[in-house]
Amino acid sequence: MSSEKTNQSWGGRFSEPVDAFVARFTASVDFDKRLYRHDILGSQAHARMLTQAGVLSEAERDAIVAGLDEIRGEIEAGTFEWRVDLEDVHMNIEARLTERLGVVGKKLHTGRSRNDQVATDIRLWLRDEIDAILAELDRLQAGLLQLAETEADTIMPGFTHLQTAQPVTFGHHLLAWFEMLSRDHERLVDCRKRVNRMPLGSAALAGTTYPIQRQVTCELLGFEAIGGNSLDGVSDRDFAIEFCAAASLAMMHLSRFSEELVLWTSAQFQFIDLPDRFCTGSSIMPQKKNPDVPELVRGKTGRVFGALTGLLTLMKGQPLAYNKDNQEDKEPLFDAADTLRDSLRAFADMVPAIKPKREIMREAARRGFSTATDLADYLVRKGLPFRDCHEIVGHAVKYGVDSGKDLAEMSLDELRRFSDQIEQDVFAVLTLEGSVNARDHIGGTAPAQVRAAVQRGRALLAQR
Repeated sequence: MSSEKTNQSWGGRFSEPVDAFVARFTASVDFDKRLYRHDILGSQAHARMLTQAGVLSEAERDAIVAGLDEIRGEIEAGTFEWRVDLEDVHMNIEARLTERLGVVGKKLHTGRSRNDQVATDIRLWLRDEIDAILAELDRLQAGLLQLAETEADTIMPGFTHLQTAQPVTFGHHLLAWFEMLSRDHERLVDCRKRVNRMPLGSAALAGTTYPIQRQVTCELLGFEAIGGNSLDGVSDRDFAIEFCAAASLAMMHLSRFSEELVLWTSAQFQFIDLPDRFCTGSSIMPQKKNPDVPELVRGKTGRVFGALTGLLTLMKGQPLAYNKDNQEDKEPLFDAADTLRDSLRAFADMVPAIKPKREIMREAARRGFSTATDLADYLVRKGLPFRDCHEIVGHAVKYGVDSGKDLAEMSLDELRRFSDQIEQDVFAVLTLEGSVNARDHIGGTAPAQVRAAVQRGRALLAQR
């Protein structure tokens, strides 16, 4: 069965209407209508530029700008009729403008194509999305700094291979996530620079014969630069791929953070408690308190990874210039941005509310011979080679395993079985406080360094 409507933007070439199924299959309006604000913004800037170029009169420009404002109002009020036969957000808005203004509405598309129009819309949309994501990143990092400062003296075990390694402070551990998120912030800021380049004026692929003034449109839309090649301007989506790559790295960090939160809330660790509002229960087991927010963020990471892989695959075989394949760029990009922003928002709300169980953390750090390296370093300072010290401490740990004693619980006589260089002062380095305080350098876990790092972090946020 054929459609009774023909898209009048290109219907003159065709002798029969598009099949109804094909119209639905090829249409993008169901998802690209979320670009409406940016499409209208770009069209208004284009109309103003055409007036300066002498293509539109001032009266025509004013009618177009006002008409587009009214259409935006209709869309936001929910009274706008979206038509599948008009394919996309661009033609739906243009058709409505023409309904309102007649011939004047038809003049808007002079000197441009949907190819450069959609590329412009996506960049404008993504620019705003990056700004919103950066704001959530800032909020999460501020929460991490607040909690890290409060817990600068709280001792917990540090892990490698998920085995107890050395004592660290909880504040120091939290600041590791701050550092990762700082790099995510840098990547997104850098990505934004390449997003913020204007393709409008590329037209379909070769530019336009009209006397357009691209610098005018560039300034009106707040772009930092104008795309230097019309073929490239309409056809590449590397900026979207780059965003998804940066988003994937940020989600990977959130996923690792989520895994720790899941572990720490378990009965096996019991390091922290998450407020009830970030958890759910079980339909059958009344005792359960499930850390659903971190679990879901961990799961949603795969969506963003999938968006990155999908966009890379979408673009890898395309010749220049625009191809219909590019219609498939929006849904994964939209989903990646939504997922990252929502995940950051959830974490920014949740992290300041984390309640550490300090005594359980400390007891866990006391077990597992976490000060073994401190004993080795102690012997090095006595003049022994580190490899010999490593072996000596290994024997002491084996003895501790067999006797059920931590190093700090052994008597001086017991410790001297392994080296006569060990004296009474060894117990100062075998305490948890002695261990963390000894690592008093930039990037170290000493409480003083944690507090200094918090101040550096706040200065960094203040500069953004």
